[in-house]
Amino acid sequence: MTPTVIIDGTPVPVNGHRNLLELIRSSGVELPTFCYCSDLSVYGACRMCVVEVEGRGLQTACSTPPEDGMVVRTTTEATQRIRKMALELLLANHQGQCQTCDRNMRCRLQALADRLGVRRVRFEAPADRETQLDEGVALVRDPAKCILCGDCVRMCSEVQGIGVLDFAGRGSNVRVTPAFGRSIDEVECVYCGQCAAICPTGAITVRSAIDEVWKAIHDPARTVVVQIAPAVRAALAQHYGIAGGEHALGKTVTALRRIGFDRVFDTSFAADLTTVEEGAEFLRRRASGGPLPMFTSCCPAWVKYAEQFQPDLLGQLSTCRSPQQMFGALARKHLPADMGILPEDLYVVSVMPCSAKKFEAARPEFAQDGRPDVDAVLTTQELIRMIDQAGLKPAELPAGALDLPFGFKTGAGVLFGASGGVAEAVLRLLSGGRGRVEFREVRGLNGLKEAELEQDGRPVRVGVVSGFGNARALLEEIRAGLKSFDLVEVMACPGGCVGGAGQPWPADTGMRRERAEMLYDCDAVQPLHNAADNPFVSDCLERIGGSDRHAAHSLLHTGYRPRRRIDGQVIELDEKPPAARVPVSVCIGTNCYLRGSYDTLKRLMEAARREGLEEAFDFQATFCFENCKASPNVRVGEEIHGGVTPEEADEFFRSRLLPLADGRSCAAARE
Repeated sequence: MTPTVIIDGTPVPVNGHRNLLELIRSSGVELPTFCYCSDLSVYGACRMCVVEVEGRGLQTACSTPPEDGMVVRTTTEATQRIRKMALELLLANHQGQCQTCDRNMRCRLQALADRLGVRRVRFEAPADRETQLDEGVALVRDPAKCILCGDCVRMCSEVQGIGVLDFAGRGSNVRVTPAFGRSIDEVECVYCGQCAAICPTGAITVRSAIDEVWKAIHDPARTVVVQIAPAVRAALAQHYGIAGGEHALGKTVTALRRIGFDRVFDTSFAADLTTVEEGAEFLRRRASGGPLPMFTSCCPAWVKYAEQFQPDLLGQLSTCRSPQQMFGALARKHLPADMGILPEDLYVVSVMPCSAKKFEAARPEFAQDGRPDVDAVLTTQELIRMIDQAGLKPAELPAGALDLPFGFKTGAGVLFGASGGVAEAVLRLLSGGRGRVEFREVRGLNGLKEAELEQDGRPVRVGVVSGFGNARALLEEIRAGLKSFDLVEVMACPGGCVGGAGQPWPADTGMRRERAEMLYDCDAVQPLHNAADNPFVSDCLERIGGSDRHAAHSLLHTGYRPRRRIDGQVIELDEKPPAARVPVSVCIGTNCYLRGSYDTLKRLMEAARREGLEEAFDFQATFCFENCKASPNVRVGEEIHGGVTPEEADEFFRSRLLPLADGRSCAAARE
């Protein structure tokens, strides 16, 4: 007999649902909730989903498993009263500037207030509410809008496995913050933006570049060009109700020209170029014996994650720039002459589904003579706002054609927007097949996918992973010898770029799946499906340098170095082996931190730079020497020194570190 729950007088089969909330929603009742997300752990803090269970009283539906014979009522006087009160408390803790909020008209708090009929708030806002904006290179935190739902904390920790956000304080002083109250740019955030994608109130948003792009468009001296990433077309089709991603792209081209962009290109062209370069790099590595597996480098959040958390793998990352940055480099090199303009008058804009692309465009290695290859990055959401600001209705516009040569692409380039797309593009290249060759094993939203192709009589084993929690697990299995691959694609966002933080909200599983399928449909209608068959890619490579691989490599490839982030500074480590440097560790545990250990570390490093001795020391921030009474603590070799305050740092360097700065090893330092 099938287990059944009686919901508002109607028998509903359990059918494997994990909790009452899911079961109730499956029965046609949209039970309100605020902190519940099916991809995250159950938190049960908002109390919006309370129901009455016969014999048990009020229960939170999200945390109550269904049992056979349960009698549940979802709309009673008590449940309605509690929901309204819970919502009033949330609103009291939230700075209500709805008209100017990034989430206006798309805010779950706003929608619930309207739905539940909350017209006034009887509770006063906290007097000591934190109001200081934290404006980073890619993300903006507005603590005044945070209602402590914990979605961002759980997303960063559970799904991405990074944990740069958490709760701090007690009682009424609880807040969500990066470690030690630092800025988001001062901690090990990789800018994947999944915290912004899941935040329901606008407390975390993607930093906007709309104003600076409008300013460039309105400047008569500027020639403004734009590239559109593959995943953007699918999201625009969803948002504007246009059938088909390619159809939506054509209408978007018209909208962009009416806004004022001078040329409109497709990042899928650069994706084809990336595929050709990445495939060639893979074959060279395979022929020379490694290092393998080769990891893709299209996702800037993954690159930053590797630089910070997996520096031993950097030699295995493809040296190819991402499609965004390949396009930027090509635009800077060729478009001024092609368009008859001065190089300094060219303004390059990207439309991306991703927040990390804003960080990537600002990286110093992607600049020429101090000018970034890509001047500004707009997310899909920002482009939608610009289209709306211009009063345009894309669904009613005629389709326009992309500009050549950077507007022609194959279906392989379009696939880059979905998890597995980069891998499938390379597999098509390696297979040498013409026509529509598909590798469905690497498609779908599963966290890990695998495929195998025989190439020149040898198997090519390919792994595809999305989400950093899945990536970390896969890397552990590779290191343990449990899995073996030749090529691994890594995407930061679950489902790939279709689920990027810059995509229209919400970006739930169903929306991501629909966008991915739309990209596969876009691939199907292209005349060419293998990146190697794109004639404009061949022409581009010939124009860059022909047989001169060095010219192409310097323009289309890059390099990576391990990075440590301390006090907002990016510290690049040299290639000198640690054994040749004196190890200096500074504790940043709570007691030491409160007594200035971050500043101590910074001053010690500054002293080393002043003396030209950066390479003599291996500076590290660490936890904990269990010598809290003598904090701040510094360990040199194996010896711990207490009481090294920022004021004492210079003297400590002169008396303790300078005598050791002769390149001796750790063992010599201990002697």
